[in-house]
Amino acid sequence: MSVNVEQLSTMISHAVAPAFLLASIAALVSILISRMAGVTDRIRNLNQIADDDTGRLWLKADIIRLKRREILLNQSLQLAVIGGIGITVLLLFGFVAAFLGYRHEPGAAVLFIGSLCFLVGALFRFLQDIRIALSELDHHH
Repeated sequence: MSVNVEQLSTMISHAVAPAFLLASIAALVSILISRMAGVTDRIRNLNQIADDDTGRLWLKADIIRLKRREILLNQSLQLAVIGGIGITVLLLFGFVAAFLGYRHEPGAAVLFIGSLCFLVGALFRFLQDIRIALSELDHHH
């Protein structure tokens, strides 16, 4: 079996955009995890307020909104990770196809489009979380 050097060279040049996107997804995942940890900590702190603490009991009403944010962040995180897996599979598929001398472009295009769709979903859920986080209700503490 002879390796098609030209095909491998083409694949290497085509791998730049997916590799950059993968790094961006990793950064987004890091941000989402950090935000989710903050929301989860806030929920834990509010749950520790005693039922007889009438001065702070009203703060517990925020738990419902925080749980909604936690759900949105979790969904965003899952979609981003699936998109990252898709990009990783794209890179793997592309190099294997190029190594074997096959055209990688059609399959790579399908995987890239699918991964971008998952990324759009992740960003949309993240936007929903941001909108809830910036609502007036979040500024009472």
